[in-house]
Amino acid sequence: MATAAKGGGMSKAQKSYQDLAKKHEPARPVLLNCFRAFLVGGLICLLGQAIQTAFMAWAGMTQKEAANPTVAILILLSVILTSLGIYDKIAQWAGAGSAVPVTGFANSLCSAAIEHRSEGLVLGVGGNMFKLAGSVIVFGTVAAFIIGIIYWIFGLGMEGHI
Repeated sequence: MATAAKGGGMSKAQKSYQDLAKKHEPARPVLLNCFRAFLVGGLICLLGQAIQTAFMAWAGMTQKEAANPTVAILILLSVILTSLGIYDKIAQWAGAGSAVPVTGFANSLCSAAIEHRSEGLVLGVGGNMFKLAGSVIVFGTVAAFIIGIIYWIFGLGMEGHI
């Protein structure tokens, strides 16, 4: 029995149960899920593009200048929708289409903050919210450092930028 728990061989009864469970498991609508993810992810990107275009048209910003406030507004919208319980319903329907853009990351942080707010601001909200963010920030920082070293060693793209 100990080897079955460790991933070794399964007993005959366990194998029989697995076969029975697999037989009654509903089929996953993979194509429908892909369509939903594509639709919602595309709509989020379309919204971001509309916001960026608005900044460029009404505030006279360049495309590069409009990028940061666009991301900030998308994050703000995601946090508001998460706080109202709407983003989670969208995410259930859309799957990865709502999780992959920056709005999904904001949703993850906001959800953790809301879930642990009863434990206090520092240990509850701060401690649990940054469990997810910490790993992403560390990975991003390390990856940027390594890529920077590679660029420095090979002198890639450094002309006129120093």
